[in-house]
Amino acid sequence: MIEVKNLVKKYGDHTAVDHLSFQIEKGKIYGFLGPNGAGKSTTMNMITGYIASTEGTVSIDGHDILEEPEKAKKCIGYLPEQPPLYFDMTVLEYMKFAADLKKIPKDKKKAMIEEVMDMVKITDMKNRLIKNLSKGYRQRVGLAQAILGYPEVIILDEPTVGLDPKQIIEIRDLIKSLKKKHTVILSSHILSEVSAVCDYVLIISHGKLVASDTPDNLSKLAAGANNINLLAKGEKDNIRQHLLEIPGVKEITIDKKTGVEGWNITVSTEENRDIREEIFYKMAENHCPILEMQSRKVSLEEIFLELTEEDQTTSEDKNTEQEEADPQEPTESEKGENHDSSL
Repeated sequence: MIEVKNLVKKYGDHTAVDHLSFQIEKGKIYGFLGPNGAGKSTTMNMITGYIASTEGTVSIDGHDILEEPEKAKKCIGYLPEQPPLYFDMTVLEYMKFAADLKKIPKDKKKAMIEEVMDMVKITDMKNRLIKNLSKGYRQRVGLAQAILGYPEVIILDEPTVGLDPKQIIEIRDLIKSLKKKHTVILSSHILSEVSAVCDYVLIISHGKLVASDTPDNLSKLAAGANNINLLAKGEKDNIRQHLLEIPGVKEITIDKKTGVEGWNITVSTEENRDIREEIFYKMAENHCPILEMQSRKVSLEEIFLELTEEDQTTSEDKNTEQEEADPQEPTESEKGENHDSSL
């Protein structure tokens, strides 16, 4: 449905998006994650044709966003981080205005507007001025204009910002229901929201794609994902020896914490191998009672931090290498030239 190839966006010397490539398939919800300044909103703006790329191409359902903008944009419904609202219009006036912009046929316009307003629960507000609405309701109006016309792709940049907990649950359920007929791209800083709603996750850092997979597969790839934590009694050396006899065990860490009865044990296992049952029988057989046992469950927050911190460290290392390779201070004239070019 969407194909992004070698996408680059530069603002002077700053590269906001750096040779980004990915594909979006039909009928799925994609989570687009990254720290502030990673290039998420810039990428979304280029996909929707709101801004032009420096290099690369974006294709929407086979239509290049720059060469065939009208056909490509017809496939997209977009809710930016700041909803594009006209505060002096009523909700109904704004919806009619948005329907006209999207060239929705007159015989379908009224029914579609009513259906979409009911879907996002703003029907009761239809005669109120947008400037008199709460932030949560304004967000809903923005979402309604994105859904209007039922485009094949719906792009939502921070769709639950400003909503109360009840509204957040309702909007999440709405987003889930949209995938029956639409492809959804969702940008959010709320990682639990992405875990709850999205089928696939794209993580971007410093304008580059650092991970692309399902939340479950990303969890398996994260550091410590294949660990089992135990609290058990017995001789420390005996416990280590018995556990190492179990096929699939890679490493064992045993320590004693003050005030805790028994040993804290971390068992690192081979990928995609569940040996909890073998651990239970081995420890019972050797009279080493297990007080607690749990598999390590890696959260999306940990994966996100691990991937973006690695990328941050790599960028800092490169900058250090560059400084070491070229330690000369610029001359006064060079400083002046640099100052002029930045202006």
